[in-house]
Amino acid sequence: MVDKVEFPEGDDFSGVKKRNVPKFEQGESILQAAGGEIGVQQLVADFYYYIDSLPEAVTIRAMYSHDLTEAQQKLTTFLIGWLGGKDNYSERYGRMNLASAHHHHHIGLAEKQAWLMCMQKAVDDQPYDELLKRFIMVQLSFPAEICRNRH
Repeated sequence: MVDKVEFPEGDDFSGVKKRNVPKFEQGESILQAAGGEIGVQQLVADFYYYIDSLPEAVTIRAMYSHDLTEAQQKLTTFLIGWLGGKDNYSERYGRMNLASAHHHHHIGLAEKQAWLMCMQKAVDDQPYDELLKRFIMVQLSFPAEICRNRH
């Protein structure tokens, strides 16, 4: 039995203290939890810092041009819409099809994992709630898998 003094809001079975869990679902609330458009811009800047500097990301970095400006703009625009903000991606860059947009790159499991590692480091650098960090990474694992075109 859980000590109700130590865990007054605890779960009787696990003893885990309950907390108010933010609802992360499609909509403006996720974007706001991520710091709005400015927060997403910082996330993307940190992500490309890791892409550009980590030895584990050398293969991924080679897929980009020398100047990362366009890649940063595209990812920022995509993430803002994906997180519930205004969806300007198709207006600016055309219809989004992740598989076809990445088909010319050799993306296997190692490349997917390197991309996700860089994103995890960037997400960890943000002042987000831990649950938001987990939510973002779980959700990004799906498009990362869609981009994979090699075993």
